[in-house]
Amino acid sequence: MNSVTKTISILLPDLRGGGAERVNISLAHEFTALGYEVEFVLMQAQGDFLKEVEQSFAIVDLAAPRVRNLPFALVKYICKRRPAVLIAAMWPLTVIAPICATLVGNRVKVLISEHGMLSNQYIAWGFVHNAMLKLSTCLGYRLAHKRVGVSMGVAQDMAALSWMRPTSFDVIYNPVPAAVTPSNDAIKVAEKWWGVPPGGRILTVGNMKAVKNHPLLLRAFARVNRADGRLMFLGDGEGRDALLTLADDLGVTDRVIFPGFHRDPTPFYETADLFVLSSNSEGFGNVLVEALSCGIPVISTDCPSGPAEILDGGRFGQLVPVGDVEALALAMSSALNLKPNFNDLKLRAADFAPQIAAGKYLDLLSL
Repeated sequence: MNSVTKTISILLPDLRGGGAERVNISLAHEFTALGYEVEFVLMQAQGDFLKEVEQSFAIVDLAAPRVRNLPFALVKYICKRRPAVLIAAMWPLTVIAPICATLVGNRVKVLISEHGMLSNQYIAWGFVHNAMLKLSTCLGYRLAHKRVGVSMGVAQDMAALSWMRPTSFDVIYNPVPAAVTPSNDAIKVAEKWWGVPPGGRILTVGNMKAVKNHPLLLRAFARVNRADGRLMFLGDGEGRDALLTLADDLGVTDRVIFPGFHRDPTPFYETADLFVLSSNSEGFGNVLVEALSCGIPVISTDCPSGPAEILDGGRFGQLVPVGDVEALALAMSSALNLKPNFNDLKLRAADFAPQIAAGKYLDLLSL
């Protein structure tokens, strides 16, 4: 416990149901347990996790619906609140925050963290946008006190974008809390969604956006020859309608399940037989750790940059080439016939405990 309570502010666009938001909520709980005051500073106070966060932390709504509205609101907040630390997650907040802190005389330590491979994420946005991305990171990253990538690949990508030395960046893996045993009622809800006995239940969790390459997973599933096979997409997003159409084209509509977004996915992990991540790119891959924490076997595309680090090169789960439908289908069929070592999987998940990550953040900031 600190003799003088220090405020750690966490800057996010909002509290939508994404991986970066979950990560920062986990960190906030650990910081609070260690005696720090934590508040969430949001461009807009909205999102799936808002009510949950409001129960434990102060919320500051900057009422900045667009990025251009953020600098003035953030400068005003820093001058008024004067937090000890400002943790800014996700570009462009990771460049705006250190610039704003510099404008007010560096009254606050700014730590920036990227949760994805920006060079991959924005590759299709055109020359002008990518030039702005590089120029902004070149300036903003240099003004930050500390710079964190959530995997080695993300840290290397940050260095390349900003023309900075790789040694200027630290790697801190995302904190993923250990799975809490769901209630019987929650398990019953998940079981009802599956609608079939255990044996061929395949789960994926995440927003339905292009980088997740859910069509690849759906095409691979269509090649898995199991009458009891079911594929569940737990999440929501703009790609849902396209997946429904593809499932119909592949003739597997009756074996594919879309429960939508669930704030706590644990009951679905606990009732699944296999977890699959089919992404083209990942900053880290929180869902892989969540699955391991529940003791279920994992398959992932060997995409940049987190999965291979989490699975230790394939030691704790199968890695298949990105975009390879046949390899993914074969891996899924094989995994459903193997008996996993539950203890080994859960022990690996424990390497990403929130207290470990929180301690590393505090060490970086000398708090």
